[in-house]
Amino acid sequence: MSQFFAINPVNPQPRLIKQAVALIREGGLIAYPTDSCYALGCHLSDKEAVARIRQIRGVDDKHHMTMVFCGLSELALYARVDNAQFRLLKNNTPGSYTFILDATKKIPKYLQHPKRNTIGVRVPDFPLVLALLKELGEPMISSTLILPNEELAMNDAEQIRDVLQHKVDLVIDGGATELEPTTVIDLTGSVPVPIRIGKGDVSPFLLGS
Repeated sequence: MSQFFAINPVNPQPRLIKQAVALIREGGLIAYPTDSCYALGCHLSDKEAVARIRQIRGVDDKHHMTMVFCGLSELALYARVDNAQFRLLKNNTPGSYTFILDATKKIPKYLQHPKRNTIGVRVPDFPLVLALLKELGEPMISSTLILPNEELAMNDAEQIRDVLQHKVDLVIDGGATELEPTTVIDLTGSVPVPIRIGKGDVSPFLLGS
């Protein structure tokens, strides 16, 4: 049965953040709130936990995993970014966006899209998540908490505990969130391509805007 932490989303309790991060480092899978909806998260080197995310989501290896960062300073270690791409990222983060970028060799193959060698990246605008990432000291692997055959993401921690209490190791209750997932923008081509319209405003990425 999963643990359940009620963490203040604006002023996260350091003791609970440390406990959550310790669990992540030990191979735990968490459900946590973001600036869009709830998500699943685990350590970036934990292949088994990533497989558990895919199983809960009902997706295969062609579904992009997302690396969640607390800022852009470490991005170049994990994704190839040119000057134009970096300007777009800098102007639109933190926020409710996931960006698809070409992965570097530092990204394990099990995290990349198998045919495109790409990875999702995200910098959320949510103090609770940023506290987790700062304590962790590295990016976290994440995926929107949308269950199979559902169109909307989950946004209530108690409901998540009821449904996933035997499938995740920790549910973090940071209050109810939005139902919309992030907006996903593919930056691997010559122009940005929106591939999922969510909470983030898509207009900055449209030609002529």
